[in-house]
Amino acid sequence: MDPRTSAQDVMRCDLCETAVIQMHCDTCLVNLCKACVGEHISTGESKDHKVVKFHDRQCTPLYPRCTTHAKERCEMYCKQCDIPVCPSCLASKQHLGHELSKVFQVLEEKKDIIVKERNELIDTIYPTYQDIASNVQNRMSQLEKEYGDLSTAIIKHEEDWHREIDKLVKKIKAEVDEMKNTQLQTLQKQLNEINKTMSDITEEINSIETAIDTNDLSKLFSVKSNVSRYINLPHKMIPLLPKFIPEKIHWEELSKIFGAFSSDSLKTDEHGYSMKTTQKSPEAGSYPPVKQLLDGPETVTTIDTGYRDNLYNVVCLSDEEIWTNGYDSTMKLFSINQGSLLKSITTKSWKIPFDIAVTKSGDLVYTDTSDRTVNIVKNEKIEKVIRIQNWRPRSVCSTSSGDLLVIMDSDDYKQAKVVR
Repeated sequence: MDPRTSAQDVMRCDLCETAVIQMHCDTCLVNLCKACVGEHISTGESKDHKVVKFHDRQCTPLYPRCTTHAKERCEMYCKQCDIPVCPSCLASKQHLGHELSKVFQVLEEKKDIIVKERNELIDTIYPTYQDIASNVQNRMSQLEKEYGDLSTAIIKHEEDWHREIDKLVKKIKAEVDEMKNTQLQTLQKQLNEINKTMSDITEEINSIETAIDTNDLSKLFSVKSNVSRYINLPHKMIPLLPKFIPEKIHWEELSKIFGAFSSDSLKTDEHGYSMKTTQKSPEAGSYPPVKQLLDGPETVTTIDTGYRDNLYNVVCLSDEEIWTNGYDSTMKLFSINQGSLLKSITTKSWKIPFDIAVTKSGDLVYTDTSDRTVNIVKNEKIEKVIRIQNWRPRSVCSTSSGDLLVIMDSDDYKQAKVVR
């Protein structure tokens, strides 16, 4: 066969390599022409060649060889020993009394299991991993954005700090300039006074010298000495230069003041992903994914219910609101986020409700053992659903179909039942 044109050539016999194939040995997986069939059967090691038309290839089951008797094929399967067995194994009475099945039947069952597993891999597991990979990729993209926002926030805070530090430095420098100017003005005023006094002293000296040099006795007698005026020297002013005492920078305190963030890197949730389901209807067994429990409780809000004794029951009306009942006749609706009381309903009998539930439509249901009733609250009005004879209603729950399941005790407390 020319390799350059093999893609366009017909398939040839594996023995003579010239004739067009017409037959196929399902045992040896060899393609044959009719002329080579006899040669293949006579020279092959196997005694049970299954030669069929080429179009019917792989239609004959190829039974496994026996591990004990190498030349024989196993057409039976011992369920007790969990191994395929050949006629020689059965003749040896080693499997006497054991439950046997046809190997073909066992392999068909095994094939069904493998096909189901393959379908699960194709329809469920692989798409789930695709979703997880997409989820991780989205998380990485979101992480890039969030870290970018984090860096932007830190830089903005840094700029805010720079502005505040600049303001603080300007304020301190202004205070220093004001102190300097005040001291210089005070010293300048004293200097002016001293210069004035020195000028007066100079005039006094000139006046005395003139009187000394004259022969006019009257001028000499008119000279009055003012030395006593200048003996009291001015106060010596020593300006006190303020000292700048910088606070030592403590990294930990500075970090606390500037702001910090949690150092957690990654939290691994072993049960964080749920298997993707391909079932499309409740009849096919589809269920919502099961949410995993938290490793530990998380306090969202602390609510003071105001009950004088025990808090008995809590049911969710929504993600934001809960109904509660305690040791009195009042059932209360609270806001989870705000912790505030939104609504109160008192039982008709003014007795303590045994249990409460919320229906699919959002109505409150409660059981009253004192008057043997199950009641529903619609538009803040209480409607009796049923009154029971010889039984007392206890716990109640609402089903997804809208029915009510009620646990009842007999009056003698010897029997109990669940009633829809």
